[in-house]
Amino acid sequence: MLVADCAMVEASRERPWARVWSVGRLVGAVAALLEEGFAACAVSGEIAGFSRAASGHCYFTLKDPSGAASLRCAMFRRAASLLDFDPADGQHVELRGRVSVYEPRGELQFVAEAMRAAGAGALYERFLRLRARLEAEGLFDASAKRPLPAHPRAVGIVTSLAGAALHDVATTLARRSPHVRVVVYPSLVQGIDAPAALCAAIRVAGERREVDVLVLCRGGGSLEDLWAFNDERVVRAVRASPMQTVSGVGHETDVTLVDLAADLRAPTPTAAAELVAPATAAQHERLRELELALVRRAHAALETQAQRIDRLALRIARPAEAVAHRAHALALLEQRLQSAPARAIAAGRARADAAAGRLRHAVEIARSRIAARIDAAAVRLHAVDPQRVLARGYALLANAEGTPVTSISGLVVGDAVSARLCDGTAELTTRSVSPTTATR
Repeated sequence: MLVADCAMVEASRERPWARVWSVGRLVGAVAALLEEGFAACAVSGEIAGFSRAASGHCYFTLKDPSGAASLRCAMFRRAASLLDFDPADGQHVELRGRVSVYEPRGELQFVAEAMRAAGAGALYERFLRLRARLEAEGLFDASAKRPLPAHPRAVGIVTSLAGAALHDVATTLARRSPHVRVVVYPSLVQGIDAPAALCAAIRVAGERREVDVLVLCRGGGSLEDLWAFNDERVVRAVRASPMQTVSGVGHETDVTLVDLAADLRAPTPTAAAELVAPATAAQHERLRELELALVRRAHAALETQAQRIDRLALRIARPAEAVAHRAHALALLEQRLQSAPARAIAAGRARADAAAGRLRHAVEIARSRIAARIDAAAVRLHAVDPQRVLARGYALLANAEGTPVTSISGLVVGDAVSARLCDGTAELTTRSVSPTTATR
């Protein structure tokens, strides 16, 4: 069948109107010619728009470094699983495979069977050099990042009016924070004139000072499509912006220099809108809870005051009861005043009687103690009475001068002495003196 179609192609070159082709058969015949002529070949170029589907198949565009041509490429899951590196936009690679036609769209494509890295593309190398230079200047320092306002009143959006990013951001803001005012600063986001337009939009937003935070966003694309957000002028304009900036450029895997310079980087435009404006549903619910609590407390306070007013009204409506209550209190005070002196005198007498009793008791105790001491002293005095000693047979001798004689050394034979006995006195004469012999 394919050989016959190829023959028809050759015949149609000589007689164009000899046969009218259907689209499917024509595309199929062209695909057969290409697959026959380029069944195995290799091609090199820069990757752009690389994506990996959930099925594992990879799709991308291979661009000529000069930008003169591009070729759609596909690498199916089996071949992609054998890759020893992660392809990325801007990489310079070499592909081995076959040329084919994607018949549903009639597009030329290259089905890659193998891929190897051939060095970074020129655009990607330029990106890395610029990133290193700006990073050395401190334009990407984390310490220079400013925190976003918690509750912005107005949000500015720098993007293209024709892009889907504007719709995504505006829809997200309207859903999460419908009270936030949105101001759009239109600008080109792709092409040679895009950097100047982006700088002008950022400058206008800074001069007007009508928004609290500025969002720079656009949809995804290749490194070349997003290059405006890698322009040095745009990076410096973002860093010099008087209001906080949020970058929501491309998809989550896309990284631009504006992402690094902005105060906050969001993976997508929708995520940027979610970051700049908090969801108000939970806050509204909290406000409703506070409102109900406030109403309940206000009602409780009003009820308490109403009851107090009712009590006061009852008291005012029956003044005789208040007067009688006061009169009763005054009568009780009068009775206490009248009986107070008598109670005070009685209490004083009771205290005086108690003190007198305590005094009498103390005197009796003191008298008893003194009498006991006197009796004890009398006993001791009676025990040492000399008369009692004489009554036991002792005598008290004294010489002529009346001095007591206590030793024989004071006597001489013939001396006159007087002896005092218990019942009288006798005059004696010393006839002999002899010492007492000591006994063992």
